[in-house]
Amino acid sequence: MITCHLRYVIDPHKLPEFEAYARLWPPLVNRFGGTHHGYFLPHEGANNIAIALFSFPSLAAYEDYRTRSQSDPECRAAYVLEEKNRSIVSYERSFFRPLDNAPIS
Repeated sequence: MITCHLRYVIDPHKLPEFEAYARLWPPLVNRFGGTHHGYFLPHEGANNIAIALFSFPSLAAYEDYRTRSQSDPECRAAYVLEEKNRSIVSYERSFFRPLDNAPIS
């Protein structure tokens, strides 16, 4: 399993627009075989940083989702909404793997 960590720099004056965009993605990721763990929005501290976490069984499954999402009508609509809203200034994508929790001998 891999977990994708998306760190967004957002326009704090467009938080409602970012929220509208973010609400679209969890069911889409889940439909493509992933598990969306949610979006986390600014509360205390920096007012322009948000994150999202979602997992796929493998990096190959994630890449398949990325390819298929480019032509999916609902995903395209989400991309178009953000192009119109321009709430995301930039983002970084990182991948993590879970630590095997087997006991240490």
